[in-house]
Amino acid sequence: MSEIDILSFGETMAMFVAEQCGDLAFVDQFHRRIAGADSNVAIGLSRLGFNVAWLSRVGADSLGRFVVETLVREGLDCSHVEVDNAHPTGFQLKSRNDDGSDPTVEYFRRGSAASHLSPQSITPTLLSARHLHATGIPPALSASAREMSHELMTRMRNAGHSVSFDPNLRPSLWASKREMIHEINRLAALAHWVLPGLSEGRLLTGFEDPADIAAFYLDQGAEAVAIKLGPQGAYYRTHLDQGFVAGVPVETVVDTVGAGDGFAVGMISALLEHLSFPEAVRRANWIGSRAVQSRGDMEGLPTRSELTTEFEAAFASKSNRRTAAPTLECVPNLGAGLLANGPA
Repeated sequence: MSEIDILSFGETMAMFVAEQCGDLAFVDQFHRRIAGADSNVAIGLSRLGFNVAWLSRVGADSLGRFVVETLVREGLDCSHVEVDNAHPTGFQLKSRNDDGSDPTVEYFRRGSAASHLSPQSITPTLLSARHLHATGIPPALSASAREMSHELMTRMRNAGHSVSFDPNLRPSLWASKREMIHEINRLAALAHWVLPGLSEGRLLTGFEDPADIAAFYLDQGAEAVAIKLGPQGAYYRTHLDQGFVAGVPVETVVDTVGAGDGFAVGMISALLEHLSFPEAVRRANWIGSRAVQSRGDMEGLPTRSELTTEFEAAFASKSNRRTAAPTLECVPNLGAGLLANGPA
């Protein structure tokens, strides 16, 4: 098997998306897709040319086969996906909204195969990956999945591999808000790059200002933090640098689900290519803006050729007209050395 660039893990569910607007109880037709924040990021990174290994579990059912076949078509290495004969593949129903508002999502995942992930799923091959991306969703599924998340992040960081973490809070899956905050912050302390949304950061740290939220995670052991500010863009901070990168204007918002996953794809891909933190945030904002213009959780994630022709060409054109990129409002980046722990 080829070298693993990125390891990602979590639950991919089957998703049934309503074909008509309105209450899900009265929708007659649905379109079948897949859903899962962790696998959205894995797919996005695969489309950009990275070798991505996917660690998960599915049921021995038709939905599980559909999930795995879809991920394989997206280029993911699914040889580490276990088939569970005792527990089913999770699924969800998603409403259709044509006004740009957040859709209604109903989950059917309790006791799913993926909730039975455990440290026993970790193999030496997986630990050879150059980078690990983790989110706060697997640790919310069960105690065993939480233990696996902690062990994977610990072992990867101790081995000198880079680790990114998106809190991706799912309060309904936790026994209490207090437990969620404690466990998510414990995992964030194991990551090099922490990628919360502003509301998540406020809840998890108790601070209101993005600079203070970022400082909290830097003090916990992170090397860099990027905070998503929605349409306004993102704020980033390292131990040596900080700044704001404006968002990318979008004429029509079609589906807001998956925007944060697109942001993570942009950050991780750019940092693994040794771009500066402002450049990484700019790419992240752009991919996030693409995500909200497509119906579906990961349909808007670009290929490498689209990244080159649509993103790089657009900003190169702007750079030719101005000496400074117009979307950057930040002090000079001094944080390139932070990538020393990242993959070669």
